Amino acid sequence: MGNIAAFLLALAIVALVIEMLRRKKLREKYAVLWLIVGVATLVLAAFPRLLNIVAEYVGVQIPSNLLFAMSILMLLGVCLHLSWEISVVEDETRTLAEEVAILRTQLESLEQHRHLSALDTARPDPVATPLPAPHPSHLPDSRPNPLPDSHLNPLPGAAAPAGMHTTDRPADSSDS
Repeated sequence: MGNIAAFLLALAIVALVIEMLRRKKLREKYAVLWLIVGVATLVLAAFPRLLNIVAEYVGVQIPSNLLFAMSILMLLGVCLHLSWEISVVEDETRTLAEEVAILRTQLESLEQHRHLSALDTARPDPVATPLPAPHPSHLPDSRPNPLPDSHLNPLPGAAAPAGMHTTDRPADSSDS
């Protein structure tokens, strides 16, 4: 009865590992180890005398002690392998974090440069783009006034027009 339970357990382990491989939940390099464990358990469950033969050959008095010793060695090997994998992944993560930081700095620098370039193109450069000459109708009239101040008071000694005081017009040199 014990052999049937061990055989079913080993069969369940093999089926679980194959299903995890099929769904891409377990990588192949880890699946190989678990498939070896499952197949070895299947073989030992199918042929229980095999463990006794191997124990006698190795020199272990109790076959279950050999099974425990092999299991402990396998678990130590798995722990060592996973520690090595974690170290590799940690180094890769550190390298990637450094590269991301460098790329982020370069991106921010490029965005700042592009923003400054956009501001420079938005406002005209006074040296590079001179302003167009104004139309003559917009210029102040620099010609001399054709009408002298005498048009305000055409005749000397005549009365000033209504609302205009005599102090409003400039003094003539002839008035003094």
